[in-house]
Parts: sequence; C-alpha cells; structure tokens
Amino acid sequence: MNKYRFLLISLVAILASSCVKDNIDNAGVVSQEAVAAKKIINTSTDADAGSLIFYVTEECAERLENAEVTRSGMSEIDLLAMDIEATSIQPVFNLKVNAERKRAMGMHRWYVVSFPTHVALDDAAMKLASIDYVETVQFSQSIKRPSDQPVVVDPAMSHVTRSEEFQFDDPGLYYQWHYINKGLTSLYPTSVEGEDINAKSAWKLTAGRPEVIVAVVDEGVCYTHEDLKDNMLVNEAELNGTAGVDDDNNGYVDDIYGYNFASKDGRNGRISWNDMDDTGHGTHVAGTVAAVNNNGKGCAGVAGGSGNGDGVRILSAQIMSGKVVASLDETARAIEYAADRGASVLQCSWGFEPNAPGVSNDNEFSTGYASVEYKALEYFVSTKNCDAVDGGVVVFAAGNEGMAAAGYPGAYRDFVCVTAFAPDGLPAYYTCYDKGCNISAPGGEYFTTGSSLNETGCVYSTLPNNKYGYMQGTSMACPHVSGVVALGLSYALDLGKTFTLDEFKSLLLTSVNAFDNSLLSGSKYIPGGGTLNLTGYRNKMGTGKIDAYRLLMAIRGVDCVPVSTKQTTYIDFNKFMGNDKLNLKIKDYNIPDETREALGIEFDQLIGGQFTVQATKAGVGTMKVGMIAGGTTEGGGLLIGGMYIEKEFALIARPDVELDDLGAPVQSNGWL
Repeated sequence: MNKYRFLLISLVAILASSCVKDNIDNAGVVSQEAVAAKKIINTSTDADAGSLIFYVTEECAERLENAEVTRSGMSEIDLLAMDIEATSIQPVFNLKVNAERKRAMGMHRWYVVSFPTHVALDDAAMKLASIDYVETVQFSQSIKRPSDQPVVVDPAMSHVTRSEEFQFDDPGLYYQWHYINKGLTSLYPTSVEGEDINAKSAWKLTAGRPEVIVAVVDEGVCYTHEDLKDNMLVNEAELNGTAGVDDDNNGYVDDIYGYNFASKDGRNGRISWNDMDDTGHGTHVAGTVAAVNNNGKGCAGVAGGSGNGDGVRILSAQIMSGKVVASLDETARAIEYAADRGASVLQCSWGFEPNAPGVSNDNEFSTGYASVEYKALEYFVSTKNCDAVDGGVVVFAAGNEGMAAAGYPGAYRDFVCVTAFAPDGLPAYYTCYDKGCNISAPGGEYFTTGSSLNETGCVYSTLPNNKYGYMQGTSMACPHVSGVVALGLSYALDLGKTFTLDEFKSLLLTSVNAFDNSLLSGSKYIPGGGTLNLTGYRNKMGTGKIDAYRLLMAIRGVDCVPVSTKQTTYIDFNKFMGNDKLNLKIKDYNIPDETREALGIEFDQLIGGQFTVQATKAGVGTMKVGMIAGGTTEGGGLLIGGMYIEKEFALIARPDVELDDLGAPVQSNGWL
C-alpha cells in the first residue's frame, strides 16, 4: 500500500471517529459538517461536473502557488486530491499582469480543482469545505446561454442612403429604429416616434473615440466582419509575433482580437464564431456597440465613430462557443482579462436565470459577494483604463424570463442592469423587470401580421461572415447602454472632464426619459398569442429609458428639460437651478431657429418666470435663459442691482412625457 493511500485511510478513520462526538447537538456545539456546509455558497444544481472553485487562507495560497499541478505540499489538500482523483489544482486568476494589486485584493487565493466527472460533486465539495485552510467552496454554476436564433437578411436590402434624417450613409440605419425612431408603422405597427436612444442628436457631439474599449463577454465576435474589423482592438504584439507563442507575455497565446475562454480543444484560445451551434449573438451585440459608422456598409453602431477611424474599440472575451459555455472560473478569468487588456466598459448579455436553483435573487444576498465571479467583477470596476472615469462600468442584461427580478450577477447594485422596451415605447413582453433592474433600452419585439411573424420591430445589427439580421431580447438592450456609456466616456475625454465611477453611473441613470405611467395601463398583445398586463410595470423598469443625448448634456453640465409633443408644457426653470431658494430671477430667453425647427415649436412665452412652450415634433435642441443673480426689488417692482447671467438648457421633446394637471413635467421613476 503506498504512503498516500495509507494516510488517506488513517484520515478517514480519524474523521469517522470524531464525527460521533462532533455531530452531538449540544448547546453551543456546532458539528464539523455544519461548519463545512456554511462554506459552500451555492448548490450543485446545474453546476459543471468535474470541478470546484475554492478560496483559501493566505498561508495556503503561498504554498499552493509554488506547488506541483496536483501536489500542494499540504497534507489535507493532497489527501483530498487523491481521494477525488484530482487531475489539477490551478489558480483561477492570472498573476502575470498587475500581480501586486491582485494580491492586495486576495485574487491569488482563488483556486479551481479538476477531477473526473464520475466523482460525486456534493461529496467532493463537503470534503473540500472540511479542510481548515479552505474558506469558501463554490460550484461552477452554469450561466444561461442565449437561445434565440437571428433572422438573417440581405445586407443590401435597404434602398435608403444618406440623408438629413440619417446623417450616416450606412444603408441599414433606416431599419435601426432603436437609434432613430421615426414612428414608421411599416417597421412596427404601433411604432411611436422618438422611442429610441436619441442617437441622432448625440452623434452631433461625438460618435466615439478609440481610447475607449468595450469588452464583449459573449460568443466570439467575428473580427473579420466588414462592418466590425476597423473597430476591433488589435494586439499588435501577437499580430506581428509568432503563432503559438505568448509574444506579449500576458499569459495568453495568440490573443490578437481577444481570447476564447470556452475553447477546450487546444486551439490556443483563438476567437471563433463558425461552430454549427453558434447563433451570432456576440457579433450582433458587438455591432450594436460599435459597428463602423458612415462607411456605406450594413448598419451603424451606437459608438461606431463617424467613418474617420474614431469609433470605440471592441475586445472579444469569448465565454460561449457552440453548445459549450465557459466554466465559472473561466468566465471570471475572461472578466479579469478584459480589465487587463484596457477595457473600461464590460458588455454582459448573460447571467444566471432569475430564481434558478442554487442562485439567490435577494439583492442583499451576502454570500454572493464571496463568489469568484463577483471578485472578478470587483477587479474590473476598480481598474482605471480611461482617463474620464476612475473605474470600469459593468453592464448586464436583466433577462428574458418576464419575471419581476433580474438575473445575477446583474442584479447586484454595483452593476448597471438593463430592461427592454419595444418600438412602441412600452415594455417588451419578455423583459425581466423590478428588483435589481436599473435602466431600460431598446430590445426590440416581433409582431404578427395574420399568421406571419415579422422581425423588423427587433434590433438590426451585424452577424458573422459579413451578414446582418435581427434579434430581440434584453441581450440586445444591454449593448445599447454599453454603447451609450462608451459615448459618454468619449465625450468626457473630448471635454477634458473626469468623474468618479459613482458620479458617472449617477449621470447615466438619471439621463433618462421616463415611462409615461398613463400609458402603462390595460394590456398589450403578445406576439404569438396572449396579452401583457402593463400596469404591473409601473415604476419597475429602472429609472427610465436611456437617452444618449441627455447623458452627453449631463457630462457637459447642461440641464435637460422634458417637453411634451402632445400638449402645451409649462416649465419653471427655477426648479432646475439646484436650489429653489437661490436669489435668481428669470428675465428672458432665446431659442435658436434650429431648435424651433427640430422641435416644431408653434408657441412659446415667458410669464412670471414660467416658460410655456408648444412642441409638435419629437427632437432635441438647446435654448438659453437669461437670469438676474442677486439684487433687490423695491417699490413698483423695480429690480435694483444684481448680475445678468445666462444658462443653457436642452429641450427634449417626446410624445411620452407625462404632465401634471398644470402641464408641468411629472417626476416619474425617480427622475424627470
């Protein structure tokens, strides 16, 4: 009998004899089994067989770091490795890059043990958790893989070319109602003008900068696509290096356009998209973020630039390949990799299904903060890769189960979680909502004509191999927000402004257009049959609908004022001064002709500091308001002293602006 088998038998005997004593439920006595069970932070339901993730003490980490593949030099762990037939014990995170900071965050203490799939997962977890040096054990829970298949269309289907309404010449921009919604019923029968992200107005200020990198954590991005290749982040050291060699010594071989963390067939992690079970999901998402604008091809991207090489850059962190989904430790490593490669926005249209077995949907669920994926996300948000903000912005899709709770990790309050609305400005029938949800964006929606299911109300974007097509889902809403975040960071760089991460997220979540609660009543038809009760969505879709122009104005320091296109709007500008007790008196105003034209203003006047306006067209424009700061009013109402100042405002005219009985904009969903 070899030495390790003898020690294992001895250890089992000792544990067996001690269990009799330790399991006695005396007052103040906790069994070893109970102590071990508390270290396990999730369940094995839907978990990957053959591996466990664990977090160890500092002392154990130091010894494991210099250990052999399956030998730690620590008897308890080595005995466990023998017992479960372990094939490897490996660190989760990559200490070749930013090692000092990762150590300070405890990332060097995360390990993954691999073993044959016939070994009982729960038994192995309990044995691992029973070791004193082990502080946390986590099953590699499977994330939910998007299942929707795209509708592929002819890339040359559009006859629409550059015009004043569509300032870029991408032919598919006409079909991207989610950027510029003209209320075309040919695209969606109940489409409402202005129900979009206000991209047209934002693009007049910025279309993205290459210093801003968005990591797409998803299926592989087709980096050869005609409408994406010029906006891909390229690792020049690997591109010009030797194939099969880690030329930049970052721990990843041939990571030219990113890395494939789902690859398990020895392809050195090269990005892929042509597996027969790939859906094109990652390429579609990437196109929404940054398809190249104004290149006369395909579609436009939210932050795809103006055709002058100025779009943001896309990094592919692949966690899905065909039917294969990366394990949880590999997904954590993909997030870490994105931070190390310079990404400042993390685009995540994935997550655990809401209310899935083994996953909590309580926002206060403390053990989730001890998970390996949360540690990776924490590392990303604490990494400054853009001069405009001191950390990374993480954006998650809320989920497509139509439940009143978002999936995790997006539901954690540290990250931006996105719900979806349709071309009619109403919640999409599939969207998750309420708990854990922060903001809403266009996710698209199919509609039916007779017995036909039509896709033009969905989101139009890039698909692998120079194709284009439609998809719907919070997966499609999420990259709109990621793209708007990238635009905001680009504009902040243009202006030389800097923000803390909390400040920037606050600007993002308040730069919204409210859902009109008067429209969230009754029901809405669901494609394929049935109805959606709209009342249940009131104040539960996040702060409101993302507006790219409003975010840029907020970054610039300009207040945005909502105006209805359905009736006269009354505006008290004093409410936008930050303090209604300030000694400011409205004196006059100026509306440029271009604003009057853009909003179709038919009437406007100022009486007693209250501004009245009648707009007829959805759009945006700026105006200036003149004020007297300080001074006193004497007999006859004559103002004595004070200084004349001007303040710029942006008017946002939309049909869904909710007004009170006096015609003033209603504060809804927490924000104007």
